Amino acid sequence: MKLTFNKNLYAFLLMLSVVFTAFAQEKVKPIIKDGEAQIVEAFNNPDEWIRHDLWVETSFDTDGDGKLDRMHVAVTRPKQTETEGLKLPVVYESSPYYAGTAGFSEGTFWNVKQELGETPKPRIHPEVTRTGKRPIISNSQIKTWVPRGYIVVHSSSPGTGLSQGSPTVGGDNESLAPKAVVEWLCGRAKGYTTPYGNETVKAYWSTGKVGMTGTSYNGTIPLAAATTGVEGLEAIIPIAPNTSYYHYYRSNGLVRSPGGYLGEDIDVLYDFIHSGGEEPLTPMKNTKVNDANLPNQLFKSKREYSNAMVRDTEMKNGMDRETGDYNDFWAGRDYLNDMAPMKAALLMSHGFNDWNVMPEHSYRIYKRAKEMGLPTQIFYHQNGHGGPPPITMMNRWFTRYLHGVNNGVENDARAWIVREDDPRDKPTAYEDYPNPNASNVSLYLSPGAPKKGGLSTKKITTNKSETLVDNYSFTGSGLAQADITNHRLLYVTPKLTKDVHISGVPKITVTLSSNKPAANLSIWLVSLPWQEGRRAKITDNIINRGWADPQNHKSIRESEPLEKGKFYTITFDLNPDDQVIKKGQQIGLMIFSSDKEFTLQPEPGTELTIKLDETSLTLPIVGGASALTSAFKN
Repeated sequence: MKLTFNKNLYAFLLMLSVVFTAFAQEKVKPIIKDGEAQIVEAFNNPDEWIRHDLWVETSFDTDGDGKLDRMHVAVTRPKQTETEGLKLPVVYESSPYYAGTAGFSEGTFWNVKQELGETPKPRIHPEVTRTGKRPIISNSQIKTWVPRGYIVVHSSSPGTGLSQGSPTVGGDNESLAPKAVVEWLCGRAKGYTTPYGNETVKAYWSTGKVGMTGTSYNGTIPLAAATTGVEGLEAIIPIAPNTSYYHYYRSNGLVRSPGGYLGEDIDVLYDFIHSGGEEPLTPMKNTKVNDANLPNQLFKSKREYSNAMVRDTEMKNGMDRETGDYNDFWAGRDYLNDMAPMKAALLMSHGFNDWNVMPEHSYRIYKRAKEMGLPTQIFYHQNGHGGPPPITMMNRWFTRYLHGVNNGVENDARAWIVREDDPRDKPTAYEDYPNPNASNVSLYLSPGAPKKGGLSTKKITTNKSETLVDNYSFTGSGLAQADITNHRLLYVTPKLTKDVHISGVPKITVTLSSNKPAANLSIWLVSLPWQEGRRAKITDNIINRGWADPQNHKSIRESEPLEKGKFYTITFDLNPDDQVIKKGQQIGLMIFSSDKEFTLQPEPGTELTIKLDETSLTLPIVGGASALTSAFKN
């Protein structure tokens, strides 16, 4: 049989082949417009997302079983990473909270009603019942980033959920755990299908470009990972991160609770997050526990081992609720001390009225990163705890450093601040924070107790002292509103005839004596008259806060009992701020002792005497002394 060659049919088939080839080569990929990754419809169907989990092996063993700890990791990715071989960058969030937390009841927090310097009474230790089902660890970040061409990864931090190891609340393993996950995403660490098995999993769908974000503890972990200098972690966006556990639970030598959690301390947080470690512990024969008091002791579970080694030994011996001093235990949980290897681009976010994780946490890291020459931006809003930057800021940051698009974000304004009456997504751009046009202005005190004294830029020698009597039963807001009281000293400026813009870190110097060996010292800056009721905004009343232990007037590492009648001078920073105090208001400096919302509460009666001539407040004012003086004139 002889075949006849048909030129027309051949041309048609050839054209069809070209069309099919071109169609097959038209693969879905991220879309970048105006410097931001756009939502791609092909990535936007949750029913088509691939979700799976695995365990990444770390470099440490903190649960005492003689094996390297493995972290539980969950992945959510577009189907095209499987069907089309598409590789994408990763947005990664890690947390100790994903598998549930402990419930608190009476006795689980430290009792704050105690005399200063005394050993506190023991507290109750709650247990966590783990929650959650595989393979989903969390759904956070997914709807935001997967449709924009990212893979989203979650992991439970050590000793939580199905991650092995011990929670250490800022210990080295909480930095090395996310480091291991980043290294796995970059092909340098091992991942396994099961906690103890040998079947490996590879991140063949990852470009090796990773960004991290999260809020509060989840915002601390990106910084922890970045301080390891791990290759592949290109950018982080920490939101209200706890950057030093000393600064979270202490203040200038003073035992101080975070706002809203009176009596919390680092061991309380440990109990709160310890949802892992329910597996039996079977240490190797003749294995010795590190602590000398517990040789050859077998533990019923990894959780019990962790409790004994971390909470009841390391934390108990290091946290020091008696003096509140800074020590090596706290230094090891301060990420400012670990930043030298950091390479990741930093976009920091925080609220100026966050009295839980206070704004000093973000500013100290931003300042150091800027000094190191790292790409940095900072976003501040006027509200409380949490609050990410606008999505466009985050998108531009990740598009630049994860997708590698030169969108010029590094040339954007360095600081973005939401002004008092503006919506969160409409920040004002500034050259930097603090405002470069701000300079320090000193304010001095004139007598007035038990009513209000004066606060002005003119230093007048009075040779006078004024005394307050400690009584924790009065709230700070109540003291600020009182016309007459001997439980605080209050010094106010003239009524402002112009708005006054504070930008930076205020500083206080107090010269005082005490009639007892120990005393709390609390400082509030307030805007008066005090606004009450539904119309009061978070920015209306409290401008700033700070606390200190006069026993630490020389150093936060060293306390010394106060001699009755002897005067001591202590100087310390308040929290970073950027706030406009409206005309018609007065700026008030309130000095008192025990702060009912934050400090220990000794029996009332301690007397603090303040030397007015040797006490001063320094405010960073936009426009400097001339702007503030002008606002005082009628």
